[in-house]
Amino acid sequence: MRGGIMTTPSENPADLDRADPEGEIGARAEAYRNWGRWGEDDVLGTLNFIDPAKRIEAAALVREGRVVSLSQSFDTNGPQKGWRRRTNPVHTMTDTGVDAERGNQGFPHGIGGADDVISMPLQCSTQWDGLGHIFDHGNAWNGRRAGDVVTSEGDLITGIEHAASVIVSRGVLLDLGRHLAPETGELADGYAITAGDLDSAAAAQGVTVGRGDIVLVRTGQLARARRDGWGDYAGGPAPGLSLTTAGWLHRTEIAAIATDSWGFEVRPNEFDAPAFQPLHQVVIPNLGLTIGEMWDLETLGEVCAASGRYDFLLSAAPLPITGAVGSPINPVAIL
Repeated sequence: MRGGIMTTPSENPADLDRADPEGEIGARAEAYRNWGRWGEDDVLGTLNFIDPAKRIEAAALVREGRVVSLSQSFDTNGPQKGWRRRTNPVHTMTDTGVDAERGNQGFPHGIGGADDVISMPLQCSTQWDGLGHIFDHGNAWNGRRAGDVVTSEGDLITGIEHAASVIVSRGVLLDLGRHLAPETGELADGYAITAGDLDSAAAAQGVTVGRGDIVLVRTGQLARARRDGWGDYAGGPAPGLSLTTAGWLHRTEIAAIATDSWGFEVRPNEFDAPAFQPLHQVVIPNLGLTIGEMWDLETLGEVCAASGRYDFLLSAAPLPITGAVGSPINPVAIL
C-alpha cells in the first residue's frame, strides 16, 4: 500500500526485500486473498473452480486409454528422516501365508488368508496438503481462527474428506526441468521458479493454463534423488516455486498445483532473515489453494515429451479421512 493505493507485488525475485519476509508475505496475502469468494461457509477454496463442464472437457482428453500413476511408493525406503515426527510408512502383516499353511488361523474347511496394517504420517509420501494444514497469523482458510478449525479432534471444518469427490479435472504438466535445463532435465537445488518461467514453459509446450486446471510442475529433483540417494530431499535445498509466483497462482484460477519435490516452493526460502515456507503461508490460508507434494512426474514427463501432449484427465482423490489436514494419494493421469 503506497499513498493509500494498493500496489501489485512484484513478480521479480530480485525485488524481494530479503530482510523482510513478513512484509513480503503480508503484501501478497492481502493482494491475493480469496476470503469470502465462495461464501462464508466454504470448505474447498480454489477447488471450487472445478465444475462439471471442466470435467467433461478433461474427459475429452482421453484418447489412448493410457493410465500413468503419479505416486511414489509407500514403504520404509522413502525419503522421510523424522522431521516433525514424519516417518516413512511401516507395513506390518497380521496374517500370512505361513499362518494359513500351518492351519493356526482358526478358519474351517482349509480356507486361509492374509491381512495387514500400515502406520504412517499422512504426508510422508505423495500427498495433498489440505486447507487446514497451514495458518497465517492464527488465521485459517476463509478468515476463520485456526483454533476454531483444527483441534485435537482434527480439522472440524475443512477436513480433507470434503474433497473426496472433487479432484478430477484437466491436468497440465509444466516440465520446468526439461524446459529450463534441457541438457539434464533437472533444475538445480535452490532454483526459484518464476511466473515468467511457468508462462514460458506453457508456451514452449503449446499448452494453456486456466480456470479449474490442476498444474503439475516437474523440477526433476525426484529423478536426481533416485539416482544419487535421498540425501536431504525431505526438507533440504530444492528447486521450487518462488514466493513471487503467488500472483500467477491467483490470476490463473487454477484449482490445485503439485510438484515432485518435498515442499513445493524453493528451498532455501528466498530470505536472509528467518523464514519458513512463505508461499505456503500465502496460498493455503489466503488463496485457499490445495497443494500436492512428492508426486512422481518422471514417467508422465517422458510420455508427454514423446507425444507432445501436456494435458490429460487427472484423478487425484484424497482418502476421506475425517478431519485430516492432508492425505496420501495415488493420482493418475489418463491420456
